[in-house]
Amino acid sequence: MADPILTSDDIRHVARLAALRIDDDEVEMMRTQLSDILAHFQTLAELDTEGVAPTGHTTDAHSVMRDDEEMPALDREKTLANAPFVDGEFVRVKPVLE
Repeated sequence: MADPILTSDDIRHVARLAALRIDDDEVEMMRTQLSDILAHFQTLAELDTEGVAPTGHTTDAHSVMRDDEEMPALDREKTLANAPFVDGEFVRVKPVLE
């Protein structure tokens, strides 16, 4: 690519925003790569899309999940009887975050 779209300062700014520490070699590599990506988007922006319907998927999309149906609540005593750990009227679970 002849003239990169982004400057080294642009890359350093993006790195700061992303809380990334990059050295000068990485700045140059990222400048080239990101400039190439932006150039591809510029090429795509030049395409004539008049009359092309927008799509969310390239194929027919359908949900494999069943529809939600209202059901009676579970019985508290039966639920607590099957729980591995109980604290009063609550099911206790191991903490996800320490």
